[in-house]
Amino acid sequence: MTIRDEAFALLAANRRTTDGHTYTVPSPDAYPYQWFWDSCFHAIVLAKSEPEAAMSELRALVSRQLPDGMIPHIIYWVPGDLHRYKWGTDGTSALTQPPMLAYAAWEIYKETSDDAFLAELYPALMRYYEYLISKRDPRDHHLVGIINPDESGEDNSPRFDSVLHVPDDISLADHLARRLELVDANRACNFDAELCMNRHFWVKDVPFNAILVENLRTLEHMASFLGKEDDEHFCKLNIDLVSAAMREHLFADGAYWSAVAMTEYEPLRVATWAHFVPLFADLYTPEEARTLVDNELLNEETFWGPHGIRTVSRKEKSYRPDGYWRGSVWMAPHWFIYKGLMRYGFSEEARLVRERSVALIERGGFREYFDPETGEGYGAHNFTWGALVADMT
Repeated sequence: MTIRDEAFALLAANRRTTDGHTYTVPSPDAYPYQWFWDSCFHAIVLAKSEPEAAMSELRALVSRQLPDGMIPHIIYWVPGDLHRYKWGTDGTSALTQPPMLAYAAWEIYKETSDDAFLAELYPALMRYYEYLISKRDPRDHHLVGIINPDESGEDNSPRFDSVLHVPDDISLADHLARRLELVDANRACNFDAELCMNRHFWVKDVPFNAILVENLRTLEHMASFLGKEDDEHFCKLNIDLVSAAMREHLFADGAYWSAVAMTEYEPLRVATWAHFVPLFADLYTPEEARTLVDNELLNEETFWGPHGIRTVSRKEKSYRPDGYWRGSVWMAPHWFIYKGLMRYGFSEEARLVRERSVALIERGGFREYFDPETGEGYGAHNFTWGALVADMT
């Protein structure tokens, strides 16, 4: 059985149906619910093997869209105490995750040419991206803010340590406790960005905004295809505005850095894989991209580990090869970097990323994350992010 076959088999094994909704759990034991960007990854891969399952995945995801347009990062389809906190919502979380939804829907459409599916999902997509632009940018600075590290998809990243006022050697349990304090504070203000969320944690994160730009491009294609001229204008306008704001506020010394928006965009100077996500959205010039790849991505002293790309530079004090988002290898970052490299024509470098991704899975199975120095797998078993290797082609 090839790695691709194993990836498709894993997605099938992790598929669940509850109350008429079919979705895929990231890991049966560790993550037994539906997660936002995980479902987007599932749909991207399933589009090539089981497009009907891919459609069901996204239908289930948007079925719990909140009245203001936000799509929660967790849907609790089944009972359980794991990852279940006091969100103040019914059956979902009150946070979101990097907005990969439009990209995933378009991948399905490219494989199926199913006009009806696109038209069905489109209203929920527009409402979600309008929510991000209108509610997560209350000061009209044209950058979307996140209110908790969990919204970055990198819960424990040292990129946010200074904003959380925690030491670089904080334990995973203590870090979670600190993030749950943010949940409590934001629940008290009904998660309203304009009222009080930005008092507690308000970061303009590079990956979130870069992913937003690329997904707005995809949404623009959809709007054009469906004859939605006003929506097409909305997308084009905000692609330009967000891209320009990222360049103005988040770019320095040849790379993009996340920033604290509670101040005047103080950069979070921790070198993480976030530097490379703008490649996915075509935000670097070709010259900048070449320099970044040569000097940072392929640098064995910073990000290029023997067994994969470190999520935190080895030069950082917070670097831990077995740490949860504090240096270890994750397959979603590998996928974003692979796609970004291919976009810039760096096919040889992309091939190396794919080969190391496959080698990690062949060695340790579909694990949650891996040690970049030894290749050892950690965290959840039967974790679906490894299935993204099937889309590294």
